[in-house]
Amino acid sequence: MRAEGVTKAPAVRTAVVWDALRAVLAELAAATGREALDIVDAGGGTGGFAVPLAALGHTVTVVDPSPDSLAALERRAKERGVGVRGLQGDAADLGDLLSRDSADLVLCHSVLEYVDDPVGALAAMAGLLRGGGAVSVLAANPVASAIHRALAGQFDEARAALSDPRGSWGDRDPTPRRFTGETLTGLLAAAGFRPGAVHGVRVFADLVPSRLVDGEPGAAEALVALEQAASAHPVLRDIATQVHVLGHKASA
Repeated sequence: MRAEGVTKAPAVRTAVVWDALRAVLAELAAATGREALDIVDAGGGTGGFAVPLAALGHTVTVVDPSPDSLAALERRAKERGVGVRGLQGDAADLGDLLSRDSADLVLCHSVLEYVDDPVGALAAMAGLLRGGGAVSVLAANPVASAIHRALAGQFDEARAALSDPRGSWGDRDPTPRRFTGETLTGLLAAAGFRPGAVHGVRVFADLVPSRLVDGEPGAAEALVALEQAASAHPVLRDIATQVHVLGHKASA
């Protein structure tokens, strides 16, 4: 069976990504002289990142193929008292839906796993960015998939995840492809970006039983601190559930 999830998962599971986003937002604000940035969240779904970013004062557009997700995004934004523009479309539609050189930051979280042409999708995102802009890429890691399948007793599937070029463990795998940090940096470079540091996301969060966190004062905060430390560890980052990399577009 799969390891128990952590009840305080939203904060724990995204802490490392938010650390990277806060840093790049500060860098972009300093470079542009604008506190309010233009952000596009490709495949942003119900607004887990978009709504908090809008609450920080940024102008955020979510592009997502699911009308149900966009409806949920609208409700979430309304509850938070912020405005987020939602557009229906795929990553391949970005160039048709939005103007070139119109964004400072593009989020590409859990998107590349499902597109037919990852480099093409990243190139389309590069087209949206102004010179000096950045893309935040978050994608599933095949090594973690192998670990989780092994912990579930599915040893053949674990071996398949390690040997398959796409990082898939079989026909029933809901994730078509996964990426190592090295692969992601290669894709970013091929799309014209300068890749930043690779960070592991959810190294321990998907493995720690909830009983070790729930009701224990300070446990969630301690787990976040552990995740932050592990995210850059040269061994542990490579077994994280997800891999995060920032890509930077050259200045105009």
